[in-house]
Amino acid sequence: MINAEKWTGRVVKSFGENEVANVHVLQLPGEKPRLVEFVDSLDPRYSRREKWCLNVSTQAGCPVACLMCDAGGDYRGNLSKDEILEQIGRILAAHTDDGSWRARKIKLHFARMGEPAMNPAVLEVLRHVAINFPSDRFIPAIATTAPRVGQNWLNELKSIKNEYYRGGRFQLQFSVNSSDEAMRDRLMPVSKLSLPELSQFAAQWFEHGDRRISLNFALGRGIPVDPEIIASHFSPENSLIKLTPINPTARSTGNGIETVIAPERPEAAAKLVLDLETKGFEVIVSIGDPKEIKIGSNCGQAARWVAEMLEKQT
Repeated sequence: MINAEKWTGRVVKSFGENEVANVHVLQLPGEKPRLVEFVDSLDPRYSRREKWCLNVSTQAGCPVACLMCDAGGDYRGNLSKDEILEQIGRILAAHTDDGSWRARKIKLHFARMGEPAMNPAVLEVLRHVAINFPSDRFIPAIATTAPRVGQNWLNELKSIKNEYYRGGRFQLQFSVNSSDEAMRDRLMPVSKLSLPELSQFAAQWFEHGDRRISLNFALGRGIPVDPEIIASHFSPENSLIKLTPINPTARSTGNGIETVIAPERPEAAAKLVLDLETKGFEVIVSIGDPKEIKIGSNCGQAARWVAEMLEKQT
């Protein structure tokens, strides 16, 4: 399951807290050094033997360059299948003695640096995990902006889900972020599927026993999230709503995007939640542990810090 012989990277920085999250920055070889992040984390509600979260990068940087994400900017291409598996393997290898990899549920998030729908190697990794890992424990989770160039990728992902991960063992999340298409284009400056197209795909994706697609809205002040528009496109039968904060990254701060909800004010979206629930949607308000902000474990932050550190050293 762990093939360290194929590892080509070097961990140049690790930090965090064992009971919250440990962030690792991996330097991969190439014409230019490539820095990527991977994270070994826990859901504070559960022990590691009950639920464990592995979060890996799929690209060096990210070409989408969302206004609130530090992963965008210095994009250096797709990671290979082996480079993604190396991140997974390094996390698993750190826990071979405590049996954590036998956890009841292991969430494998392809949601760190990069847009997974732009990298065909992600599909190879999903097949590899299903065949070579204890797949009854692993639950892959893909978070994507649904770029238009990734339409065929999404269709193939559906085939992989149906072949290898039936029975609710796969989670797909669309980063929607606003009900206004112009605002979506501003926040996520890439050609992507429209709300009607996302809705059509959700209907095609969902089969009996599947997890519903998560429609993620990172709530920022002044960013429209209209329950009427959402309900006009999406069905509660195949989609649920996930509300998250705008994380305090360098890009969100620099672009003047302020969060609505936060650990100290989880009730700030109460009316929106009620309005969406009235439309029949299940709504999850997902606010991370405050320690995650203190650690600085938001996407792209660690790689940015290490890149700046290495630049100073040269």
